[in-house]
Amino acid sequence: MATTINDLVLVHIDSKPGFYARIEDISPDVKAGWWRVRLLVLTVPLEIYTWILEEAQINGAPFTMGGTPIRMEKVVSPVQGDSASAPSPPQPSPAPPEEEKDQGKGGKVVSLLDRKKDK
Repeated sequence: MATTINDLVLVHIDSKPGFYARIEDISPDVKAGWWRVRLLVLTVPLEIYTWILEEAQINGAPFTMGGTPIRMEKVVSPVQGDSASAPSPPQPSPAPPEEEKDQGKGGKVVSLLDRKKDK
């Protein structure tokens, strides 16, 4: 599964999770076989990094920067992964008769605006 634009990645620094980033752009570098990868680093404040990487490094192969081991791991949403195997949603049951509704089985809806007016 190749990592591409708009994918989320977890960047491991020195074999420990470092930060999350979204890949904003991947464009060819002047050096053949290398790519300019623009990352939106999800920190406060947000930062933009541009790294020059080989395709294997974009897809998770380890590399070093200044002697520090780095690895990018594509993050797959658990919701997205479950959608293929998720069971179909349950069918709604028929509405209960009116007399059952009034027997306190449901909750009372309270308006937050009305609460503010009372104070």
